[in-house]
Amino acid sequence: MGKLEFITMSKMNDINLFLEKVENYTGIRLPISYATNSKIVGVFSQEKLIAGYMLVTRPSFRSLMFVPDQIKENNSFFENDSYEMMEVNGLWISPAVKSPKDQFRIWMKLIRDVFLAKKKFLLLMSDVRNKNIEYIHSLTNPEYIYEGAPQLMAGEDTHKQVRVAYTTRWRAILNLPKYWMELKSREARVSELLKKRLYAQSA
Repeated sequence: MGKLEFITMSKMNDINLFLEKVENYTGIRLPISYATNSKIVGVFSQEKLIAGYMLVTRPSFRSLMFVPDQIKENNSFFENDSYEMMEVNGLWISPAVKSPKDQFRIWMKLIRDVFLAKKKFLLLMSDVRNKNIEYIHSLTNPEYIYEGAPQLMAGEDTHKQVRVAYTTRWRAILNLPKYWMELKSREARVSELLKKRLYAQSA
């Protein structure tokens, strides 16, 4: 894979392309109004879009939209100023990004963007069935708000079961050693897999 380029996607054609990629990888079509109110970062290699994410730095946040009202009324987190929050949505990485170092670089750029947004809280939401994203979120030492069926309004679409949590920008940075250890673990697994394939081919 060639050099990775991180490009802000703001033209309508580019936004629609990004939303199509998100839908392909998650099964959810995010509203165009939500996307145009976000900063969309596309990751390109040899002019091909291979990953991306959306940074949402002002209300309203989709992750909190799906939390039942009863939880909001009883959880002290909702006493915080919503303008001190942000969320990352539409995160996807193509299977073509096989190198752990390239994956790590994407995560580092995402964490850097989160930190530079200077918001106190980072909202996290995922499909309960997606164990990979659950593990990635766990690296940020999150506080969980809700897990269960989402509260849906007319016309809204999301996963059948969601997990909503939050962390802070400082936790994301201070847990960098965890990301590094995950990189080394992935490199070791890739190396071991290659060794097994070479052994099988020579046997």
